[in-house]
Amino acid sequence: MPVNLTPPLAAQLLPVAGVFLGITEANIKRENRKDLLVMQLCEGARVAGVFTQNRFCAAPVIVAREHLSKAVGIRALVVNTGNANAGTGEQGLQDARTTCAALAGLLDCRAAQILPFSTGVIMEPLPVGKIAAGLPGCVTNMRVDNWFDAAHAIMTTDIVAKAVSKQVMIGGVNITVTGIAKGSGMIHPNMATMLGYIATDAGIAQPLLQQIVSEAANRSFNCITVDGDTSTNDALMLIATGQTALPEVRDSAGGDFAILQAAVTEVAIYLAQAIVRDGEGATKFITVKIEGGKSEAECKQIGYAIARSPLVKTAFFASDPNLGRILAAIGYAGVDDLDVAALKLYLDDVLVAENGGRAASYREENGQRVMQQSDITIRVVLNRGAAKAQLWTCDFSYDYVKINASYRS
Repeated sequence: MPVNLTPPLAAQLLPVAGVFLGITEANIKRENRKDLLVMQLCEGARVAGVFTQNRFCAAPVIVAREHLSKAVGIRALVVNTGNANAGTGEQGLQDARTTCAALAGLLDCRAAQILPFSTGVIMEPLPVGKIAAGLPGCVTNMRVDNWFDAAHAIMTTDIVAKAVSKQVMIGGVNITVTGIAKGSGMIHPNMATMLGYIATDAGIAQPLLQQIVSEAANRSFNCITVDGDTSTNDALMLIATGQTALPEVRDSAGGDFAILQAAVTEVAIYLAQAIVRDGEGATKFITVKIEGGKSEAECKQIGYAIARSPLVKTAFFASDPNLGRILAAIGYAGVDDLDVAALKLYLDDVLVAENGGRAASYREENGQRVMQQSDITIRVVLNRGAAKAQLWTCDFSYDYVKINASYRS
């Protein structure tokens, strides 16, 4: 079961003026489940995003990037689960474009104004006929208060839907930020299989919108790992509808920009952590803090060596304080001039290692006490600079193998 993750409540998910959501059951992979989502945007809404860095990126990623680059005014996003449309060659690209054209015909806009997204099994043909047949149902079902169903419609192996809302006051105007995400396995930057959609009713100039989503991604979805596998389909999209009385934010040096950046980043961090808490088979949520590094990149390099180590992750599943595995991961992280005698390793408040070995004060029972918790912090103090980084991961359990061994069945 997910680690200390509470399912969202429909009443807590706030509508964002200018965003309409429609969901249907298109029977893409299985019957009797929501698997197709359309997000229609008001005219003038702006959209920015970041995508997977996997070179074998999926057809919808390629098409979405193309359509965003044309700057024609995005009017809708369409998301299907059950099929990734990745590793599908030219036919996959045609299918993604066919999906966009079908929705554009229903919404009376151009195909280039539609962004497609898919998640599910890789290297299987997209059942574009089922998707096209399901789109009218999505359009008929459009509502501003459909965020709860939308969060469920994009799930694959997720156990719990991931959604959250936040409101901030700017210049006497109440601004809403609502986001949903999916992801449970194949999670590792860049971009962490995850899809994320965050919307605000604030008006934000296009260059600043891209700046906000990029920074939010770097502080959230690019700080998580479940299994070390970067998906072919990852995408995080930020929508700004401009449907409030607040003047459009055009200056990154102003206080309004900083408030919006913080709000979007907070929503993104919540969603990213929810993905790790719902990691496939997870029983432990682990925060990895690296402090005192020469650079943030160096800190992340060491942090990810720990966070993606199968030996570290299985030790945490067993609640076995076999903590030499963490030292080994630090050592092979690739920081060639690292002075291992200078660093300190903590497990929550317990000093585990210093001076190149076991701390004199360390007792096995203290490590055991921390390892039995469901939320645990690994803290490494490098003592070589002022940089730091914080990452989130989970353990590896028997269920992770079971889930992925039977994923296509």
